[in-house]
Amino acid sequence: MSTSPVSAPSASISKSDYLASLPRWRRWLSTLNWRPVVEYEIREIEFEHRKIAHEKELLQREDERLQKVNEQLKNENELLKKEDERLQKLDERLDELDAKIAALWPSSTSNSIQDRPPASDSQT
Repeated sequence: MSTSPVSAPSASISKSDYLASLPRWRRWLSTLNWRPVVEYEIREIEFEHRKIAHEKELLQREDERLQKVNEQLKNENELLKKEDERLQKLDERLDELDAKIAALWPSSTSNSIQDRPPASDSQT
């Protein structure tokens, strides 16, 4: 009994192509013994491929969205750094002005103002 060199269907050919490649007696025997499991498995594999492609697309979209969010955060971080630098300069300027005020008014004058008792409302 000789067998055909093509013994099993390839995932890339259909059932009818596979049967056409067999000798007549083997074709008849294959029609009797054909198992639809092969076709179901091929469909499952194709479904898995489509599912993976869809998931890759979703991941790519999510990656793009996260890249945009990352860019926005970088921009906000740069703005916050600039604002921090501006506030530091203002603090330095305020310290300079405090030093000038302290130089203009001696500390003894400021102490005498602080030593005064608060005005009471009962003296009126």
